[in-house]
Amino acid sequence: MESNIDAIRMKNLEIFEVGPCENGYQMGLLIGQKFSEQIKSRLSKDLILQNQLLPFAHSQNSNSLLKSLSENNMKKYPKYWDELRGTAQGSGAPFLEIMLLNFRKEILPFISKAEKNCINDSIDDCSDILVVSDSMAVAAHNEDANVALLGHTYLIKGNLSNGVSFTAYTYAGELPSCAFGFNSLGLAFTLNSVPPSEHEIAAGAIGRNFISRDLLEAQSIDDALARIYSSEASVGHSYNLIDINNRRIMNVETASRNRYSVYEVGAEPFFHANMYLHLKVQQEQDENSLSRQKRAAMLPKGSRSDFISLLGDKNDTKYPIYMTGPLLYTLCTVVIDLDEKTLSIIEGDPKTREASFVFSMS
Repeated sequence: MESNIDAIRMKNLEIFEVGPCENGYQMGLLIGQKFSEQIKSRLSKDLILQNQLLPFAHSQNSNSLLKSLSENNMKKYPKYWDELRGTAQGSGAPFLEIMLLNFRKEILPFISKAEKNCINDSIDDCSDILVVSDSMAVAAHNEDANVALLGHTYLIKGNLSNGVSFTAYTYAGELPSCAFGFNSLGLAFTLNSVPPSEHEIAAGAIGRNFISRDLLEAQSIDDALARIYSSEASVGHSYNLIDINNRRIMNVETASRNRYSVYEVGAEPFFHANMYLHLKVQQEQDENSLSRQKRAAMLPKGSRSDFISLLGDKNDTKYPIYMTGPLLYTLCTVVIDLDEKTLSIIEGDPKTREASFVFSMS
């Protein structure tokens, strides 16, 4: 008899095609209307939103931070801010709750331990294994997230007015995409959170959800890099940029105050969890990430099937690479093959499940 978790996993992702739209608000409105049920369900079940973000937002301590985040992101990305407004309107959800979800990484560091009510605020961890060699060019990624995201994700295919389209794995109520996506120009990305220490964070600067939404519209890998370099992020992030047309993969680690480091992936397989590897930044030690990094170093990485086995590894019962709870779950595994020019999404254990979706990226 399958568990409720397995039942949720077996519900294939829904994909919604939207656009071209007159503006960002209309795109968000249509997405919000389509996924209203999932968005409202996530909002009600997300304990971090209900027990940490909302109480903080209603306290006097939050006024200056939320004001800065709103004003700075609205000014830099007005189209995406309108998209967020449309999502709230279309779904019938309070805009404050939608905004808090999208700024969660920029807000949580400023909530005191007493205000966090002893709830673990670990929201997401991800693992990537990347290689570009003579025999293969592959980026494989586990999308790991808090239990509240189970059953609360969908795929958006957005058609833009300039003829470009993108496909993005999207968390309910959030901008596409804080996870992974690709566009019709042959550019793809996967994302990994990283834990900078508190003094490394620029309060009220640009949110990572807005930066990754912007990447979906990048014209090339150089354009994507330029968008990251100029983003003025509040909190650091790790971006795996994949250029299908030129057979390149770059890992870009970023921090606040426009600091960044670029690593070009080559024939040596490159594993990235949730710690900075090449950008010199003071960071919190994440035992989960360190454990996965150590385990990945021990496993074979000579083929695409090795990559899939690595991402399905459960050897460490405390900190497995493939996560099955109780707090963190691997929502799906994505495999981007630069030679086949495909992106495959596997829901469930990648070692035993077939792909639910295989997208052509050519």
